[in-house]
Amino acid sequence: MHQVSTLGLAVTALDAIKRRNTLDTSLVDDVVLGCVDPVGEAGGDVARAAALAAGYGDGAPGIQINRFCASGLEAVNFAAAQIMSGQQDMAVAGGVESMSRVGIGASGGAWPVDPAIAIPSYFMPQGVSADLIATKYGFSREDVDAFAVESQKRAAAAWADKRFAKSVVPVRDPNGIVLLAHDEHMRPGADMQSLGALKPSFAMMGEQGGFDAVAIDAHPEVERVNHVHHAGNSSGIVDGAAAVLLGNKEIGAKAGLKPRGRVKAFSVIGSEPALMLTGPVDVTKKVLKRAGMTIGDIDLFEVNEAFAAVVLRFMQAFEVDPAKVNPNGGAIAMGHPLGATGAMILGMALDELERTGKSTALITLCIGAGMGAATIIERV
Repeated sequence: MHQVSTLGLAVTALDAIKRRNTLDTSLVDDVVLGCVDPVGEAGGDVARAAALAAGYGDGAPGIQINRFCASGLEAVNFAAAQIMSGQQDMAVAGGVESMSRVGIGASGGAWPVDPAIAIPSYFMPQGVSADLIATKYGFSREDVDAFAVESQKRAAAAWADKRFAKSVVPVRDPNGIVLLAHDEHMRPGADMQSLGALKPSFAMMGEQGGFDAVAIDAHPEVERVNHVHHAGNSSGIVDGAAAVLLGNKEIGAKAGLKPRGRVKAFSVIGSEPALMLTGPVDVTKKVLKRAGMTIGDIDLFEVNEAFAAVVLRFMQAFEVDPAKVNPNGGAIAMGHPLGATGAMILGMALDELERTGKSTALITLCIGAGMGAATIIERV
């Protein structure tokens, strides 16, 4: 979607919220959008610009937030907290990222470049951390490739079954002509043989860039890093936007809206920066305790497929039935538009709860620099 600006992607999502709900936008107290690289066309509080461009009126404020890969989910949590506290009645939350127009890492940051923080916290690129997780927890190249093949199969089946029809909206040009109406990153023909032909993506930076030594220094129990991740079992670099409408019971009745789901609990946590991507395990324990629930109370899990080992580690830690995790595929098949993904997979979870008649879902994402975010929702 390189021909569509970051603003255009965000407006597409906000406009769909407005049209689908015949929404009186004067009722919207805030527009909260996650964006991981808010620079250039994506900078300067893209949420406010998008609210104005989508015709929400001068009275709809906007705020852009960044918790790296969980920004879209954190936007939902941020808005839900305001509503739960009684400070707001209705908000639109989600995220946007144009990774083709604003390159990943364009906003920079101290962690990778300042030795004062990079050295003591064992900075390494995410791909090397993912390979470290695979090595530490015993996931082979065959394990991560098999997971990726299954993600592609599930995504293809979900699209064929029109399971995303409620949630996906086409991106159009200024003349209303559809530019894209489906996830174009999918590779439904992927199999173990085709993935097996791909070379590991992070071996060179690990071995020649010195990051394998950093990984072993942080985890001396690992004698060598087994590089297993590549383009086929890691999340895809794509463009995307997502939006979710939230409100309290009273504003919903006033607007004539029927609720679909309820935000039950949410949490964030810091995790070890070297392993970096194990946050979903830690934050799931935290949010379940906060909600007074156990892992057995959750019917469905959406765990962002940043890398295959992230989800494999989650399932290993909780001994979760793989059929309950990402039943319609995930970011390996459909891509990971950083700031938008959290809101996207929350929507996928709600759609799946409705499709299957199940009750409760837990949505969680790993986060750069070692963090995790999670939200529990209930179908109404």
